[in-house]
Amino acid sequence: MINELFHISILLSTVIIFSSLCFRKRKPREKSPVATNNYDSKGKILPPGGTGWPLIGETLDYFSKVKQGIPQKFVMDRMNKYSSKVFRTSLIGESVAILGNNAEGNKFLFSNEKKLVQVWWPSSVEKIFATSENNKSTNEYLKGMRKLFPLILKPDVLVEHIGKMDDVVKQHFQTYWKCKEAVINVGEMSKKCIFSVACNLFLGINDAAKIDQLEKIVDEVATGLHSMPIDLPGTALNRGIKASKHMRKIVETMVRQRKHDYFSARQKISVSEVDFMSRLIQARDENGENLKEEDIISVLVGLMEGGYATLHNTITVIMYQLAEFPDVYNLVLTEQKEIAKSKETGEKLSWEDLRKMKYSWNVVCEVLRILPPGIGSFKEAITDFSYEGYTIPKGWKIHWIFHSTHKNPEYFPNPESFDPSRFQGDGPIPYTFVPFGGGSRMCPGNEYARVAMLIFMHNAVTKFRWEKFIPSEGIIYYPYPRPAQGLPIRLHPHNL
Repeated sequence: MINELFHISILLSTVIIFSSLCFRKRKPREKSPVATNNYDSKGKILPPGGTGWPLIGETLDYFSKVKQGIPQKFVMDRMNKYSSKVFRTSLIGESVAILGNNAEGNKFLFSNEKKLVQVWWPSSVEKIFATSENNKSTNEYLKGMRKLFPLILKPDVLVEHIGKMDDVVKQHFQTYWKCKEAVINVGEMSKKCIFSVACNLFLGINDAAKIDQLEKIVDEVATGLHSMPIDLPGTALNRGIKASKHMRKIVETMVRQRKHDYFSARQKISVSEVDFMSRLIQARDENGENLKEEDIISVLVGLMEGGYATLHNTITVIMYQLAEFPDVYNLVLTEQKEIAKSKETGEKLSWEDLRKMKYSWNVVCEVLRILPPGIGSFKEAITDFSYEGYTIPKGWKIHWIFHSTHKNPEYFPNPESFDPSRFQGDGPIPYTFVPFGGGSRMCPGNEYARVAMLIFMHNAVTKFRWEKFIPSEGIIYYPYPRPAQGLPIRLHPHNL
């Protein structure tokens, strides 16, 4: 998917329903409130920790910290309690190990993907992203899709589409951001803008009515992903499953028509006209064969649904922080003005222009550090393994949390302060800044996200200054960090 972080926070939505299941007739787990080095059936030492309440485990405390935007406190409290960097807990009905809040734990997990651990997804994700023609697990499905993402998401492909993305964003600003003092809601506008970019780039759609129709479908999918995992008629999850199937049908029709047009013409489409759908139709696999239609559809649906919420919410938070810190805005403006002045009238942004946006990217990184668009990820042990002298049994889940290193003062002094200069020079220590994951599981859409955010920033700051319409508007943290009211702002146009 464009941004697998989008799916990470889905896991948190299961908390309430799992809590309610505590009334099912199951043998309760023993409560282990104190730190003990218990042993498994083979006599190996398990991490210290407790399982909390029967069935519920420590889910309620975890979820409480998440909603407050301090999931790292859940980790630190237990590390201090057990005097251990490694501990065990019980979350959403699963035995979970947490490998501390350090770079070493992140590096260990990222380096051992498919060797000792694999990504773990809840059943709601399986249902929503199930395909009609296979019964693969989500892991198998995503593994196959990840092989295809480089065909369209690597930098040397994206570079050919920057002009188109800039055109769509410019048109959005001309249409929806009035060229006079006005109040707009950034959350709503950034969502509309980013989805328009995706429709143009991925599917070749630029019809506003069609884009609005698809956006409503994807909104339904997003709502289902963050709902209680109850698949009954009328529930949000059930509507999300139906919406995802509807989206697949729409994309399937488009792919078949495009394939018919392409193969009937027997003529390669020029690069200037190509979108991601056409690229996939023209692509060949490792055996020189055309890609399977089912795989093309799955990739395109994944792209449309995968990065939708994380990207527009992050852009909204960027705009929020630029309103909060005028000095940061001014430095971004200075950088973007130089780029704008170097362009001829009507000239589009280029890859070289984006490479010059170094300070602007530092701002984005600091937003992602303080308010990453998710909590972290769950992995599953695929074999028994040892870490820091403890055994993590096969089948246990391992949870890593962005905030544990992002908010660690050892890596980021005064971690709650907003300071883009942290990313100057060599930047943070490896494996401490991980909003896109790492290793073989690095989000394949990180470059697309970078390009989209920088293009939006360039168009926003070169056209406007702005101020928060609600000065005291705060941040809410679940399911994504975002301004509580969507960030209504008052625009002040300027001409460069």
